[in-house]
Amino acid sequence: MAYPVLEGKVAIVTGAGQGMGEVTARLFAASGAKVVVADFNRETGSKVAEEIVADGGDATFVYVDISKSAEVEAMVAKTVETYGRLDVAVNNAALTPDQGLISDFDEDYYDRLMSIDLKGTALCLKYELRQLIAQGDGGSIVNISSVSGFRPQMTTFAYTAAKAGVVGMTKTAAMENGPHDIRVNAVAPGAIDTPMLRNALTQFGLDPERYALQMSNLGRFAQPSEVAEASLWLCSDASSYVTGTTLHVDGGFVDAPPLV
Repeated sequence: MAYPVLEGKVAIVTGAGQGMGEVTARLFAASGAKVVVADFNRETGSKVAEEIVADGGDATFVYVDISKSAEVEAMVAKTVETYGRLDVAVNNAALTPDQGLISDFDEDYYDRLMSIDLKGTALCLKYELRQLIAQGDGGSIVNISSVSGFRPQMTTFAYTAAKAGVVGMTKTAAMENGPHDIRVNAVAPGAIDTPMLRNALTQFGLDPERYALQMSNLGRFAQPSEVAEASLWLCSDASSYVTGTTLHVDGGFVDAPPLV
């Protein structure tokens, strides 16, 4: 359920062309935010922005490859050009987890995944924080990590390393920017029912029903909206004294591992 908790605020959501990013962008718009739908897929990103506007929201699509510094800088600049400022951001864009043992990993995919999931998130932080600091009136940023950063999964070591790194940079950013009244937190989703998860299950030959039992005490996959709600809370004033933390949305997978 959406509430006007972001009324008048300007938000960037990366990877907003599908999955959790799309649902987050739609929720933020329904909650009163002016949303920059940022994605490297022009077709899906534009469609999401257009549909938000058709539903009565305020959204603009911005193309970005977050692995490229100039494009991330331009994304933030376009946000300010369009809406006059930036208030909150959800750094969600990521690639599908890798597959392979460390002793035989695909170096090309490793480099690409790290450039998006880790460096890309860092670049987003860099330029979002610069803008928030320049404005001088605070803000909130959420980085999307993963339970893989806390409980490693075999054959996905690049993704695991990247998502653990996101947690580390979140803590550092929170320490550095608290004096600017800028809060930086992370959300660590578990098994979320998205196209990325479904594709990964097919790729790895895993049975969805069995995997859901292994990944959650609740016996099901989470819906993208459940992750979006966590990001909404962390970006809203309702979490005004929360920074440097990671909110697990994982059905207890990390802290109370399923018995299956």
